[in-house]
Amino acid sequence: MKVKKSNLPAKSKQTNSNSETEELMTFGGHLEVLRQMSFRIIAIVVIIAVVVFCMKDTTWKFLLAPSEWDFCTYRWIEKLAAYAGVDFHFNEYHVQMIATDLSSQFMTHITTAIYLGLLGASPYIMFELFRFVSPALYENERKYSVQVTVVIYTLFIIGVLMSYFVLFPISFRFLGTYSVSARVISNITLDSYVTTFVTLTLLMGAVFQLPVIAFILAKIGMVSSDMLSQYRKHALIVIMIVAAIITPPDLMTLVLVTIPLYMLYEVSIRVVRVVEHR
Repeated sequence: MKVKKSNLPAKSKQTNSNSETEELMTFGGHLEVLRQMSFRIIAIVVIIAVVVFCMKDTTWKFLLAPSEWDFCTYRWIEKLAAYAGVDFHFNEYHVQMIATDLSSQFMTHITTAIYLGLLGASPYIMFELFRFVSPALYENERKYSVQVTVVIYTLFIIGVLMSYFVLFPISFRFLGTYSVSARVISNITLDSYVTTFVTLTLLMGAVFQLPVIAFILAKIGMVSSDMLSQYRKHALIVIMIVAAIITPPDLMTLVLVTIPLYMLYEVSIRVVRVVEHR
């Protein structure tokens, strides 16, 4: 009886060879996917930045609105006061804005368009990054990643909106109209305005990630709800120090930043508690 020769060794060699080739191709493929993803992100950012740059009047009306004495936030506060039966109105003020360098307005226009392009493209950027990373994740990790990504972006947008509608207008009103003497006239440079606006907005978007940081630290076992509850007073002091660092030097803005940050700390305690009971 003839015994058929087994082809297993040959197949094994072929399989190993294919695996190695596939592994090499996968690495190269990842680089190619990363390159294509980077080009797509840059293209979207550039397109949005060009659109923003071309819509100069609309863009700068939006950006300079918080510096106006009749900004919508002040009107909302006045309406709330009227509902409460209080006759309260903000005083009218005007702050002159100037450009000191020959090219400052043009360069500020370009950099601002890029900032807004990045902000406008941020949902697409997060989508592309998640799509790049998701094949390496397990199903449960992918589910958590989607939820965490949505929460991160939502908190970031809330921080940006709070900066635009509350913190920056009130800071500008206080600092722009503050005067040590009637002989001293405040002329705010455009660069100073945009730098403060962008810095405060990005910082508020970043510090609003406190619940996400607490969630991650709780998942790896570095913090517990009991520990966070025990150090509430210490946390309040740290939050006030952070608020003093990231905000312009006025007491009102410090209070306006401290209150939501401490509320986020309380939310973080509840987030950690939920993680512990899962």
